[in-house]
Amino acid sequence: MNYLLALDQGTSSSRSIVFDEAGHIVAIAQRELTQIYPQPGWVEHDPMEIWTSQIETAREVLAKAKLSAKDIRAIGITNQRETTVVWNRKTGRPVHHAIVWQDRRAEPLCAQLRSEGMEPAIREKTGLVIDAYFSATKLRWMLDNVPGVRAQAEAGELAFGTVDSWLIWQLTGGRVHVTDVSNASRTMLFNVHGNRWDEELLRALKIPASLMPAVQPSSSHFADTDAALLGSSLPVGGVAGDQQSALFGQACFEAGMAKNTYGTGCFLLMHTGKEFQPSHNGLLVTSAAQTHATPQYAMEGSVFVGGAVVQWLRDGLQAIKGSAQVQALAESVPDAGGVMMVPAFTGLGAPYWKADARGTITGLTRGTNLGHIARAALESIAYQSAALLQAMSRDAVAAGGAPVAELRVDGGASVNDLLMQFQADLLGIPVVRPQVTETTALGAAYLAGLYSGVYSDISQLSRQWKVERRFLPTWSAAQSQEAMARWEHAVRQATAA
Repeated sequence: MNYLLALDQGTSSSRSIVFDEAGHIVAIAQRELTQIYPQPGWVEHDPMEIWTSQIETAREVLAKAKLSAKDIRAIGITNQRETTVVWNRKTGRPVHHAIVWQDRRAEPLCAQLRSEGMEPAIREKTGLVIDAYFSATKLRWMLDNVPGVRAQAEAGELAFGTVDSWLIWQLTGGRVHVTDVSNASRTMLFNVHGNRWDEELLRALKIPASLMPAVQPSSSHFADTDAALLGSSLPVGGVAGDQQSALFGQACFEAGMAKNTYGTGCFLLMHTGKEFQPSHNGLLVTSAAQTHATPQYAMEGSVFVGGAVVQWLRDGLQAIKGSAQVQALAESVPDAGGVMMVPAFTGLGAPYWKADARGTITGLTRGTNLGHIARAALESIAYQSAALLQAMSRDAVAAGGAPVAELRVDGGASVNDLLMQFQADLLGIPVVRPQVTETTALGAAYLAGLYSGVYSDISQLSRQWKVERRFLPTWSAAQSQEAMARWEHAVRQATAA
């Protein structure tokens, strides 16, 4: 039996999962990660805790699986994207806490770049919009605000990386400074047409090129780990940012295939093949996980508040004691009774991009109860995701392709049958839940397995992907159009000045 080890370094925890060659989970280990909030809008992690928690889970999962490192063919790494780490090349010590993807401290610099007219060039070169979400302005903030960092960077003494690069540096005792195309494409510094760091953007943002890691395809030989860490040296053969890794784990390898991850937020990605297709509907273009040097692209949209709306019902409204109770409460009523919730607690993301939007609940009557509000909260996750997929389909058709034919789903909220059925009804296409929903880690394992010869090609992975349940739409096209019209009306109310 061949085994693969996936290191899944996320925003809230570090996890390690051992998969067998059939893609089945053998064992899982997990450690929570400390969230650091120095001031409102700032979010940080301790890079040393990221590393120690990750290597501890790797050792623990091998013990749980009753395996040694010699039983593992290769390691795959998947990680929280955009989170920015800078460290000293000689000592391996970080110069500052990691600045997390959620952090908004670089917004003033983003406003300056927009005022300087940088948006069109950044869109064309990187597929992204100017936003504090991405790594470039976080890195620039460190260069400008952490004492001594710019001078050390210009002297070639420092290294920048997203979390994958930081882990590989640690796994190799500082021998290897590398990333993959999917993570590089989230920095706002990477030219996705040529798969290279863009010299003009580096100059414009005053970032020394010596900071940057080498960039490789997502399935390739990144490094060999130090033998002392796990008992034997292992090749790192797969690396991808979490959402591109989930797209790969869902076997969405062809243009027009799409997946949605229902987590704290929702991340919907559609593979667009070898062609860079700019969005005209408020979406981002990003590099998909790649098994060779030829660029592969995906269109991406993010919902800021997905499953987090259930946490709000629990912690804010105290309507439920545990998140698992939300389905029963929502099913206590036959429908939402005209109630609409727009959970714009931190503004609205794609395709609206309304940072000043605020959450609203409309349609309340004397007959409204907590069941209606719970159902409206669940439905808001599906409405936001439907708006994204409809935008993606419009972009696909405009580029000469076809609308998305089915949506593959994963993430914590995908286990909610009521939500998945409502999603299918809204979209008018099948919503498909796979047998293995740990698709982020699975994608990393698959990328490593392709490199190491466990799998011959991606067609073998497509055959391994298995359906657990297929939710078929039960509404007419007129019903779903009417529901989406109600949603868009509610959004306009949430964004009204």
